[in-house]
Amino acid sequence: MKITAVRIAFLFLFGLVVWSGANLYIIEGERRALTEDATELAKIKYGIFNVDAWKRIAAQIIAAKIEEFDLSPSERREMRAKINAFLTDVIGELKARFEEENRKGVLGFLRREGASFFGIFDKMERDIPVFTDQIISFLDDPANRDELRSFLTEKTEAYADQTFAETDYTLYNQVLQRTGEDSGAAASERLRAEIIRAEQEKRPFLTLIYTVIALCFAFLVFSRRIDKWAISFMAGASLVVLFLGVMMPMIEIDARITRLSFQLLGEPVVFTDQVLYFKSKSILEVVGLMIGQGKADLLAVGFLVFAFSVLFPAGKTAASLVFLHFRKMRSDRFLRFMVFKSGKWSMADVMVVAIFMSYIGFSGILSEQLGQLEGIAKNADVLTTDHSRLQTGFFMFFGFVVLSLATAQRLSLLRLADAPAVEP
Repeated sequence: MKITAVRIAFLFLFGLVVWSGANLYIIEGERRALTEDATELAKIKYGIFNVDAWKRIAAQIIAAKIEEFDLSPSERREMRAKINAFLTDVIGELKARFEEENRKGVLGFLRREGASFFGIFDKMERDIPVFTDQIISFLDDPANRDELRSFLTEKTEAYADQTFAETDYTLYNQVLQRTGEDSGAAASERLRAEIIRAEQEKRPFLTLIYTVIALCFAFLVFSRRIDKWAISFMAGASLVVLFLGVMMPMIEIDARITRLSFQLLGEPVVFTDQVLYFKSKSILEVVGLMIGQGKADLLAVGFLVFAFSVLFPAGKTAASLVFLHFRKMRSDRFLRFMVFKSGKWSMADVMVVAIFMSYIGFSGILSEQLGQLEGIAKNADVLTTDHSRLQTGFFMFFGFVVLSLATAQRLSLLRLADAPAVEP
């Protein structure tokens, strides 16, 4: 191999892509783990659908209502009348039940006459105003309010425990342990800061890879002569980009309720950042999921996705390298098909991406459904967002497809047996 400035330059670019790709893969893995942890903390099962959250809300509402228990003179008169009526009815029912139970027999006759002689029920009816004042005084006492608050809170929690299933906090606690924080709010804040840091660390490496892809594409399109070693280095760089494309997530689906607020017994209730659905998968992970299901249709789709997203692109690049460096094999039918006749099959790469996005995406459907959710909630203020976005894997895979098409087009100049435009 003759050392030239062009070859040295493209060898340097190849090394730059390998170095940038390795760092990008590591940082993206960290960012993805942080995102999954942050998503776990924000799942709706720990918020709107969480019995413990509603216990806290109920306790706060009970405490607020008891603290607000300060009757005005008109309200006090109204409550006094209601308590008087209630006690009158209770004493009347008690008197009627007493007479019914002692209606027969000598012993019953003596009990009725004794109650009438001593005026027990008459005295109770006369003391109703006294009982009413005692009840109101009891409610006015701060110490009794605290006891009432504790009693109502305990009863609410007991009813909730009997009605709703307990939430499994295993994953939630694991995230707290990893972050070293004691609360979900503090852990979420820390994770958001770490995600921003990872995104910032990714940018220089992404910029380097995009720059190399652009330079390689420009060389393939505009260069007059074909340097086979330069193209070999570009093919190696494209394989690195392909690896990143199939190993890193291509799309991230994130549908959540950003804010849900409403009034409950006159008190505001607010839930924020509630994740409804989240999915972030790479091509190979989707293939693994399909194969893992064990169903014939999913196995077939998984094989097609793997073939057209991994085997076919890698085989096409390898065939181009063989065609460049082994002149005797350039007449091989299969090799020439892979290098020159498979251009139309390159659209299968794009098809795979479309199938992949349709399989785990449904971004438009999510947006529509979230919009309907906002319209349904009449007595609540609901703000929903679709945070779905394309990820680095998609752009890496797209970059590989572009370089692959440009390389195949450039190699079409070698169809002539003598290949005069090729440097030795």
